[in-house]
Amino acid sequence: MRRVERNQILPLDKYESARNEFRQKAMAAKALRRVHVGEHLTFLFENHETTLYQVQEMLRTEKTTDEAHIRHEIETYNEILGEQGELGCTLLIEIDDPQKRDTLLREWLKLPEYIYIKTQSGSKVRPQFDARQVGEQRISSVHYMRFRLGDQIPVGVGCDMPEFNLESDLSPQQTAAFCQDILAR
Repeated sequence: MRRVERNQILPLDKYESARNEFRQKAMAAKALRRVHVGEHLTFLFENHETTLYQVQEMLRTEKTTDEAHIRHEIETYNEILGEQGELGCTLLIEIDDPQKRDTLLREWLKLPEYIYIKTQSGSKVRPQFDARQVGEQRISSVHYMRFRLGDQIPVGVGCDMPEFNLESDLSPQQTAAFCQDILAR
């Protein structure tokens, strides 16, 4: 996966002038890389474009010009991307009702272990996820995951937890974008 480099980060004043263009490109990339599985799981697969936008927006919001902080933001967001042959994503567990959310986040404690990307060969690739986002009694509603696909072609995203067994097919455009992201350097 092509990582964000320090020389790609614009100073705040220049970013402000170019922000609309950055936003349009990032939103188009995000739309193609958003996958809903059932009514509660949304996967936001990241690439260079979306990550560069996230870093620039974070620096803009925090009005950061400190070099150490800029490099920290780049490293943090690049970590989500993973390496060549991997797809990085943010999983959002979206439940509007606070009581229902609390109940399900407790019941779904092992949910990350059941997440997968289905490949063209029919195999299921499980993610690497940050164990710090899974507590002893409940999971976080946001998870950062990386799927090590190598040269396998993704065709679906799903969850095979017994009480929540759903899968969403990728469109041909999504499969093409994901394959491009997997191979990007």
